[in-house]
Amino acid sequence: MRHFRLLLFLLPVLAYPAASKYVVLEFEGTIGPVSDRYIANGIDKAEELDADFILLKLDTPGGLDESMRRIVKKIMASDIPVVGYVYPVGGRAASAGVFIMLSAHVAAMAPGTNMGAAHPVAMGGQQPDSIMMGKIENDAVAFIRSLAEERGRDPDWAERAVRESISAAANQALELGLIDYIASSLEELLEKLDGHKVKMPEGEVVLQTADAEEIEIGLRWYERLLRVLANPNLIYILLMIGIYGVIAWVQNPGSIIPGVVGIIALIFAFYGLQVLPINYAGLALIAVALILFILEVKITSYGMLTIGGIVSLVLGTLLMFQSTPSFYGISWPVIITIMGLVVALFVLIIWLAVRTHVRKPTTGQRGMVGLVGEARSDLDPEGSVYIRGEYWTAVAASGKIKKGTKVKVVDMDGMTLKVEREDS
Repeated sequence: MRHFRLLLFLLPVLAYPAASKYVVLEFEGTIGPVSDRYIANGIDKAEELDADFILLKLDTPGGLDESMRRIVKKIMASDIPVVGYVYPVGGRAASAGVFIMLSAHVAAMAPGTNMGAAHPVAMGGQQPDSIMMGKIENDAVAFIRSLAEERGRDPDWAERAVRESISAAANQALELGLIDYIASSLEELLEKLDGHKVKMPEGEVVLQTADAEEIEIGLRWYERLLRVLANPNLIYILLMIGIYGVIAWVQNPGSIIPGVVGIIALIFAFYGLQVLPINYAGLALIAVALILFILEVKITSYGMLTIGGIVSLVLGTLLMFQSTPSFYGISWPVIITIMGLVVALFVLIIWLAVRTHVRKPTTGQRGMVGLVGEARSDLDPEGSVYIRGEYWTAVAASGKIKKGTKVKVVDMDGMTLKVEREDS
């Protein structure tokens, strides 16, 4: 009887399963190595936490094909259902973002969002020929159709998104069966997801979202730093700081700060160049510009090397990030500002060099004649004078000059000065 009462006491507890929990991953911006790493780590963390599902909030114009494919593979291999959610209002899942949305187990969009325009584009300023472009396009079509078919989406629309760059607003996407829900907020989405059945490799899973615990995994500090650095405008600015820091260091080997700042800036710039598509011909032209600028400091070319360096720098700038997507370009205000500073800097250098060549000499006989000093002993006719911070042997040009008298150099014979009274 005692055991029976104990069993009755435990029944209410057993009737209520533990509350479910879900992990929120949120990414906004271009898809690249940073987002790839963040989403992959987030899925791994969700599996460690034994989360019931993952909510991936996405707002992206697209990005790198290689990074997108790694994200898609990670989602497809996930043991936990992934819910793709284009959010907030006005957001989009364009280009590479379409592949990610179609790979998600459940798809949702906020009102006023869209997805599509997934035609592959050439990166690095090099346009493939028609045969190669056809291969790239067909590969993308096969990939996106396989994703759509696996998730029960419309493969024909997916193919058109690649071949014709069509897009669909939230309502249209719902009508076409591209997504499962439209939700204006996370709360509304969770309500609609409650009881949703998801097909997983090990069987069907029913999402329980009522009173589910939210676990948000954000970008770690170094991921945020790397995300900021993977920006063409910032990379270009860091590259210029690095170049001119090195130039200043070469010109004045004792100046430590410009060299240290320049090297650090170049390290950060080269990191960004590793994760973004660039045209290496443009980078080579910028390197040539650096060499020409250093030579201008060492060799007086009266501006010819500077002009060549500026032309090389401009061409390298335009080529380095030349690519079809606008989000990989350098903004014109940044280019104009940098070019203006470069021109101003080297005009100043040339002016200083010319002034150095035309000004009066400050050493030797011609440099000493006319200088004024003071007799530090009686000159009768020989003695010592103090001129420009130094003691010199001097002879009086005429008569005797007493100690303390202001004298002026009128001639120089070897290391002996010929002086006269300043007032004579």
